[in-house]
Amino acid sequence: MTSSSSSSGSEHRSPVGTPRSVRLSFSDQIASIEADEIVGGWALSIGGIEQSHVDLEAPTHLVHEYLGRMAAVLETAWPRRQPLRIAHLGAGALTLARYVQVTRPGSAQVVIEIERELPDLVTSALPMPEGTDLEVVIGDAREELAAMAGRRFDAIVLDVFSGESSPAHLAATEFYREVLGHLESDGLLLVNVGDDAGQRFLAAQVRHLEDAAAAEGVAGVWTLTHVSLLETPADGNMVLLAGGALASPEVEDWRAAWLRAGPHPAAVLDPEETMRAFGR
Repeated sequence: MTSSSSSSGSEHRSPVGTPRSVRLSFSDQIASIEADEIVGGWALSIGGIEQSHVDLEAPTHLVHEYLGRMAAVLETAWPRRQPLRIAHLGAGALTLARYVQVTRPGSAQVVIEIERELPDLVTSALPMPEGTDLEVVIGDAREELAAMAGRRFDAIVLDVFSGESSPAHLAATEFYREVLGHLESDGLLLVNVGDDAGQRFLAAQVRHLEDAAAAEGVAGVWTLTHVSLLETPADGNMVLLAGGALASPEVEDWRAAWLRAGPHPAAVLDPEETMRAFGR
């Protein structure tokens, strides 16, 4: 894999979004950005399936539930508006990167994306907020992160999974250990896991992440999700957390804040509850 970097902010700026589409070279699927006629804003679809949503007028408006839960975690784990160093493994429409720029100006962000054409499609159709400091790296998430030897982040967001069809070399204990090794001692890994009703892939990721956290000597695994997915397993997304930040004496206060923030009805499981639910 080759990699490249660029800064996105004032480039390709326009006052409104622009419908665009492109064929992605890695997956050979069509990625398209179209106006969302139902909730407003813009939707990124890949292969005809919506992947991300962006509201250019209100970047803190997060339509997808898992992003709302991730945003709540970022809001509590660090002081308000403190700039962060964040790596996003998987770009999507850069929805969370936009949120971070608006809520924590001055944050230094990097995104690793395997689809070479996707970041340009997104930033040309949906310009990033003014002043965004965003480095774009094209390549495999594991390979490119390994190339960043010695580089540390406050938070790493892993958003590359799609159930049991996910890349096996990323859905593994060894990769989680490598990712955790790029965090500051009080850093945090946030993982979006989408799965089908059987939740077999999710359960496997819980075990892998728990093993990695134990090996790296950091706290884990917390789970944030919709209550219904715990009561009646169905297709959906859950957010897994691990990292030194979770050893904070304030973590129970954070838990209460995550429950209040929703989206509702929300469920937040601590490591013991997570392993009881998914450690099978």
